[in-house]
Amino acid sequence: MIQIQGFAFNPFYENTYILFDETKECVIIDPGCYTSSEEKTLLKFISDNNLKPVHLLNTHCHIDHILGNGMIADKFKLKLEANKLEKPILEGSPLWGKQYGINCNPSPEIAVFLEEGDVITFGKSELDILFVPGHAPGHLAFVSHEDGFVIGGDVLFQMSVGRTDLPFGDMNILVKSIKEKLFTLPDGYEVFPGHGDSTNIGFEKKNNPFVK
Repeated sequence: MIQIQGFAFNPFYENTYILFDETKECVIIDPGCYTSSEEKTLLKFISDNNLKPVHLLNTHCHIDHILGNGMIADKFKLKLEANKLEKPILEGSPLWGKQYGINCNPSPEIAVFLEEGDVITFGKSELDILFVPGHAPGHLAFVSHEDGFVIGGDVLFQMSVGRTDLPFGDMNILVKSIKEKLFTLPDGYEVFPGHGDSTNIGFEKKNNPFVK
């Protein structure tokens, strides 16, 4: 069974997730740790639980989701894994950082290109990949069918959806991704978003005003 630990990091209160199972292998998704204290918090959890990071994953590469990429990659000798369409977003992150007054620590380039249908394996666990663009051009979601949850990034939030006023954003594409990809999952699947509290597929299908 996969256990999920979330952390709200950086000025954007971005949700960073560590997923691990009984083998102690883990994946780190969207490390947004910005300050040294945030880095220490993340590393302490890994150390205290004797975890072994084996994947560094980005749902997408907006600046708030990549601030800890470099630290994690260096510390655990991991390659960055994301969709190839996020390459220009990642390359533009230092400029976006300046606009928000954030010093963006260098992130490694995407070394492993992920596509829908790929499977991330760690320990005895698997995560299926869905391609859900709209908020970002190469946005991915990571799904555990065995444990019934989605690490969804900035696609679907509790009673809301990801913003589409950033470069390459498109509301029509985002709604299509939600309806055709996320809303075809069972109602009981829990959604762990990139910001805010978790929700579930059934609740959002019935109540989310942006996709009703």
